[in-house]
Amino acid sequence: LFMGAMLGIVLADNLVLLVVFWELTSLSSFLLIGYWHHRRDARQGARMALAITGGGGLCLLAGVLLLGHIVGSYRFDDVLAAGATIREHPLYVPTLLLVLLGAFTKSAQFPFHFWLPHAMAAPTPVSAYLHSATMVKAGVFLLARMYPALGNTPEWFWIVTFTGLATLLVGAYLAIFEHDLKGLLAYSTISHLGLITMLFGLDTKMAVVAGVFHILNHATFKASLFMSAGIIDHETGSRDMRRLNGLWKSMPVTGALGMVAASAMAGVPLLNGFLSKEMFFTETVAHGGGWALGIVLPLGATIAGIFSVAYSVRFIHDTFFNGEPIDLPKVPHEPPRFMRVPVELLVLLCLAVGIAPALVVGPLLAVGAQATLGTPLPDYSLAIWHGLNLPLAMSAIALVGGLSLYFGLQRRVDLHQVIHFPRGGRELFLSLIGMLVSSARGLTWSLQNGSLQRYLTLLVVFALAAGVLPYLQAGSFGWPSGPADAGASLPVDAATAVVWAIGVAASLATVIAFRQRLLALIPLGTVGLTMCLAFVHFSAPDLALTQILVEMVTIILMMLALNWLPQESPPERSRLRRWRDAAIASAAGLGVAAIAFAVLDRPTQSISPYFLETAVPEGGGSNAVNVILVDYRGFDTLGEITVLGIAGVAIHALLAGFMPAPRVRDPDAAAESDIHPLMLAVVSRLLLPLAALVSAYLFLRGHNLPGGGFIAGLVLAIALILQFVASGQRFVGERMRTDFRPWIGSGLLIAGGTGIGSWFFDAPFLTSSYDYPLWPVVGAVPLASAALFDLGVYLTVVGATMVALVSISKLGNIVGAAR
Repeated sequence: LFMGAMLGIVLADNLVLLVVFWELTSLSSFLLIGYWHHRRDARQGARMALAITGGGGLCLLAGVLLLGHIVGSYRFDDVLAAGATIREHPLYVPTLLLVLLGAFTKSAQFPFHFWLPHAMAAPTPVSAYLHSATMVKAGVFLLARMYPALGNTPEWFWIVTFTGLATLLVGAYLAIFEHDLKGLLAYSTISHLGLITMLFGLDTKMAVVAGVFHILNHATFKASLFMSAGIIDHETGSRDMRRLNGLWKSMPVTGALGMVAASAMAGVPLLNGFLSKEMFFTETVAHGGGWALGIVLPLGATIAGIFSVAYSVRFIHDTFFNGEPIDLPKVPHEPPRFMRVPVELLVLLCLAVGIAPALVVGPLLAVGAQATLGTPLPDYSLAIWHGLNLPLAMSAIALVGGLSLYFGLQRRVDLHQVIHFPRGGRELFLSLIGMLVSSARGLTWSLQNGSLQRYLTLLVVFALAAGVLPYLQAGSFGWPSGPADAGASLPVDAATAVVWAIGVAASLATVIAFRQRLLALIPLGTVGLTMCLAFVHFSAPDLALTQILVEMVTIILMMLALNWLPQESPPERSRLRRWRDAAIASAAGLGVAAIAFAVLDRPTQSISPYFLETAVPEGGGSNAVNVILVDYRGFDTLGEITVLGIAGVAIHALLAGFMPAPRVRDPDAAAESDIHPLMLAVVSRLLLPLAALVSAYLFLRGHNLPGGGFIAGLVLAIALILQFVASGQRFVGERMRTDFRPWIGSGLLIAGGTGIGSWFFDAPFLTSSYDYPLWPVVGAVPLASAALFDLGVYLTVVGATMVALVSISKLGNIVGAAR
């Protein structure tokens, strides 16, 4: 996964696609760094790396969106060709900052450098792959890729150059005092990444060539050093340089390989690191910009070179010399040959590039630098010797100064006893995370304290605010200036007025009787029935059927759920709270009424004629409602049944381990001798096959007449629910051992498979088809592929409803068994 994501970053020709692969590297590296999840340092390092690089990825996404806004395209070719347009745009600076934040966090630039040393908790092969040659190079790769579009400006120079210089110095300094082998290499990686970043910031063609060259060289010697550290850890059981001392005697071959790679890291002549580092010194000297920069840049580069030699010498001296090993878990010995082969190949490459750079790496460097610059390459030479000059003197000062610094420190302060890590990025990060967690906990507790009343209050208040705020900003409520088309209004007869009056009265009764929970279900069901009559009045039989069936299922499920709550809710003690709730509820009701009135009172062009005219020729069905559900809006229906299936499975999972408290029966209450009436039980069993036939009939005719998979599924579910009501869960469970969860899965698979099937005919997802084949005797039979989709709806509805019902009803058996 990580390798594929890295290849995606390199090969992506679209900025948005690059961001997707960019975040994939963060996610996959999180898993790799936390591989030893039983260790606290691995978990902490993985979280830190994900937070920093993932946050940088979000900044990069914002920068990419701004680039797309400026250029009008997200293609790399278009963005790179529009460099002048981007640099002259008013949004150039925020775009540059956001893109650089993404690059700096990924490449561990100061002050975001602290995540990389803690990522060393990963297995050594992961560190060698991710943190020397791939993941951390993604940031500098992005700098190189975006250089033609964002470079060549003062903002680019100052931000990139001095971020790189700070990272170069900080990483090199901290590496000197690190006692862990991989930790030292991590800080040295930070320093070298700062060197590469600084080269790209210098904003000259030769600096870009040197940056690309050092990317190649650093990947070579740092990967070999990480694998050498892994070999040492594997064969000695420790990476602590305070204990490793004197491994040259027992591991001479590994020692020789490590010494060559560390020398390349230090910039010793005849090795690849020397060439790119001397090019770096040359560019710091050759860069103009006044006397201050002429002093600061070469001086900073030289000091960093001294630090680099010092920590490289420490890697060699403290590991392979400096006395005898101290209390190692294993007896040191050479590894098997196959473990050394990758290190040997990489070290050989360090030597080959250092001796014959033009022959070994010249063509590859030219291709990489040409792709980065997008312009003809400058004249340069990869020769080993360029004569006596200031860069050579800087290299000599770095070598001599580094040796002197290390042995001087070792003699005066004993580096083994020094812990020189000031409080910095890690502590600040952990403090911020702690503050974030505590703040989130406080906010969550204030908003979600377990009170359903508070949840509903907040939901309604925010909905009201979201509805009123646009009107306040507009300065008016936008009521229609004139009356709607009078022909669109229907006359109100006495029966309609009575039904609506009953519905309003039932709503008020529900509010008044809310403390008696089971009693409140009666007026609540009445409200649903009045809605059903309203659908009938407006000639919507499908909606009326769905409404009445949903009401039946909902009321039964609510009765089962409320059965485990107290019969009455406690009275409200605060009058202020009652008035507050009344005001919020009234405002919400008035708001919904106002929106409905505003929408209905505006002259609009109805879309109904389109569906009525095209349902038969395009959908193959005369029932426009069903055709809309399974054809025009098939994708919405697929999402809805998916949610329904998830709800059913979630109810089953939540109640699977739930143990309700046993009920205390009133000793004075009369014993119930007739829990399940005989007549109801007999009639319900006789009705079950009839209901199944009606369900099948509604399903088959649904494409042309009122019905369909959803309604048919509810009919069968109600017939099965009736068995539980009439005979009890224990009786039905002993005779019907059906697990309805597979029904949910089968329904979703059939519905999704119907949509995928259209791909085989070069049609979009969920494209339906129909035909009227001639059958003997029967004649033309209408067949539509949407029927298979409707079958998936049917199975999912039955499965989800029954899973929820059975899960809730089983609680009675659990309590009974507990008694």
